[in-house]
Amino acid sequence: MMSTPTQTTTAAPATTATPESGGGGSTVVVAGALSDSHTWGLVFLQLLLEEHGHRVVNLGPCVPEDLLIGTVRAERPALVVMSSVNGHGYRDGMRVITRLRECADLADVPVVIGGKLGIHGEQSADETVGLMGAGYTAVFDDTAEGVATFTRMLASVPQRAAV
Repeated sequence: MMSTPTQTTTAAPATTATPESGGGGSTVVVAGALSDSHTWGLVFLQLLLEEHGHRVVNLGPCVPEDLLIGTVRAERPALVVMSSVNGHGYRDGMRVITRLRECADLADVPVVIGGKLGIHGEQSADETVGLMGAGYTAVFDDTAEGVATFTRMLASVPQRAAV
């Protein structure tokens, strides 16, 4: 078990929150890794985030870096959640965060990644350190503790105003 946060989920159908689903306050962008076509995990993430008072822009599975970067620029979210279930999250995640952090205007946007990040089971401490060093704010594995740690982290993300 890692002391670093560790979880996220996987890809979900592309759904974007509408003005009716919540005004002002924080927006969270959820995206599946480029090579990951799974959707149920992203649906779970969206529901969990909405339950915690956040407006969610769910880009769905197989999200290209340019789409993610454009959405983050347009939405200016309080948090970006990258998710993988297919075991290639580490590789895809490194590519995404490298591209995102190359954008000076997005350098301060919190980005977390989680789920099944490697094909050999539990991710190593070196992989977590690598992802954090590349620019992720936190890394979550797909264990029950990872989900609990992610949920606790949500308390630090500003919620949207209740209307």
